[in-house]
Amino acid sequence: MTTASTESKLQPVPGRECGSCSLCCKVYYIDEIQKAAGKWCGQCKPGRGCKIHDNLPSQCAQFECLWRTDAAMPAQWKPDQAKMVATIHPISQNIHIQVDPGLPSAWSRQPYHGHLRQWATKNMPKGIYVVVFVNELATLVLPDQDVALGPVRPEQTIAVRLEPGPNGGVYEVKVSTLRTMDDGQTLEIASSSRHPVKSAA
Repeated sequence: MTTASTESKLQPVPGRECGSCSLCCKVYYIDEIQKAAGKWCGQCKPGRGCKIHDNLPSQCAQFECLWRTDAAMPAQWKPDQAKMVATIHPISQNIHIQVDPGLPSAWSRQPYHGHLRQWATKNMPKGIYVVVFVNELATLVLPDQDVALGPVRPEQTIAVRLEPGPNGGVYEVKVSTLRTMDDGQTLEIASSSRHPVKSAA
């Protein structure tokens, strides 16, 4: 999901200032100014900030990353160090990780990948999922494995169902799009895949 998620209800943690970090100005699509995802905004001076800071698009003005708003977020998740931006999607509450396409493997490094697995283990029982994006290409991080989903658009939803079984069970992962037909009915178009739970060993 390449559109910036807004965190307008959350307040920055004292002492966690953007400073030289401006990675959000690169990784997200900004509809108001037609800024492409994965490309530096023309209004941004990397490492120095925005040239139109007093007249920001609303997406930018409302945006805060998790490193700024969650005191429990490890210090190394500052986006210019991690090479990715973590947010909570305002509707699904999923944890979204938008990776700098200049270093697409950033999320698979340690300690970051270990953190993602911990968050997946903690939040999946609540129906909250950890999804990593490199531009529009998405990977779902499960407690025991990573599932490549391919392109996922902002209007699509992700759901995971764990089917118990003798060897730990199977994850059913579904990516859905809801479409309203001419007659007013809502049609769900979905693709699903199945992934055996992996042994802790």
